[in-house]
Amino acid sequence: MGFILIGFAAAVGQALQGDLEVFGRVLSGLFDTAKTGFDIALGLVGIMSLWLGIMKIGERGGLIAVFGRLVAPFFRRIFPDIPPGHPAGGSIVMNFSANLLGLDNAATPLGLKAMRELQEINPRQDVASNPMIMFLVLNTAGITLIPTSVIAIRQSLAIQQGLTNFNAADIFLPTLLGTFVSFCAGLVAVAWWQRINLFCRPVLGFFAGFAALTAGLYLWLRGMPPEQMAHTIGFLGSAVIVSLIALFVGVAAWRRIDVYESFVDGAKEGFGVAIQIVPYLIAMLVAISVFRTTGCMDYLIGGIRAGVLALGLDDAFVPALPVGLMKTLSGSGARGLMVDVMTTYGVDSFQGRLAAIIQGSTETTFYVLAVYFGSVNITRTRYALAGGLIADAVGLVAAIFIAYAFYG
Repeated sequence: MGFILIGFAAAVGQALQGDLEVFGRVLSGLFDTAKTGFDIALGLVGIMSLWLGIMKIGERGGLIAVFGRLVAPFFRRIFPDIPPGHPAGGSIVMNFSANLLGLDNAATPLGLKAMRELQEINPRQDVASNPMIMFLVLNTAGITLIPTSVIAIRQSLAIQQGLTNFNAADIFLPTLLGTFVSFCAGLVAVAWWQRINLFCRPVLGFFAGFAALTAGLYLWLRGMPPEQMAHTIGFLGSAVIVSLIALFVGVAAWRRIDVYESFVDGAKEGFGVAIQIVPYLIAMLVAISVFRTTGCMDYLIGGIRAGVLALGLDDAFVPALPVGLMKTLSGSGARGLMVDVMTTYGVDSFQGRLAAIIQGSTETTFYVLAVYFGSVNITRTRYALAGGLIADAVGLVAAIFIAYAFYG
């Protein structure tokens, strides 16, 4: 409602100033985004059917339960309301693993499956439960070990701009630090709301393990050329997912599970979920479109710049801010803004590097909430949005400070 009403007020103001085409732009944007929302949901049908089919094989073969038991100590602390051994634990693990590897196409259907399983133990079917909120806020924080797509875009732009010996992967460590700060902020915020004690051995062990993994990856990859790094990470991510599919099928066959029937049953669920998403996704996208096409985002950035200059601070980071603000609304929109910043200021500029770090360390909060809650008909989301926006805001501020520390 806020997006639409604020956008409408801005459009009225522009019309009164003589811009008679403003409502035409808004209307065109509404139609375009409604079509985009349907296209996104339609494109998810095949992916959802594939991954929920695979997950059904893993579930009946018993491997999902095994994954859940492996991380049970950590998840018992941050998801205390999930019963021990419930399949939602394994689906959450698989979703987080896909996000870590930057495999968005795999992460979304796995996350939607986790939401359906969490809905099974939700005492109030239209109200977001505590585990759902924790799961989605951590999803919006979205730790990604290596932003492969951002690295590839930077390398392509560097070639267009005639840069030689350009290291497009130099944002790897800053981006990883930024996304980890965002993840921690989301976790702490929701834990505070839900009165979860994080000062325990499993949670502290997780943070120590992640720090060790980060250091190991950095030492291994830092000497690679950017193209080789992108190919290496792409190979690892793809190999892990394909290996898991083969493992699920092999174990299910060994246990004499009907693999084909299991896949078909899961794929039917995937088709239904993808279709159910359509109205929720379109509602969110058209509201965002009104806010964007009426120039409200530009007004917001201008106000921030004025405030920064009034405080006597360096405003070099301001041109990259639209990437972070748009990322909460639209991943493709933020990607376009990132490319625009890199094109305007140069891919090797401070602004260009900061835009890349922001793109790799924040998530599309409104999109995630609309799709995931829509898939299980949750209409009362409680503090899920506030938690996600806290993670985004802290991640954005952290990205700015990290960029100044590395490149300022």
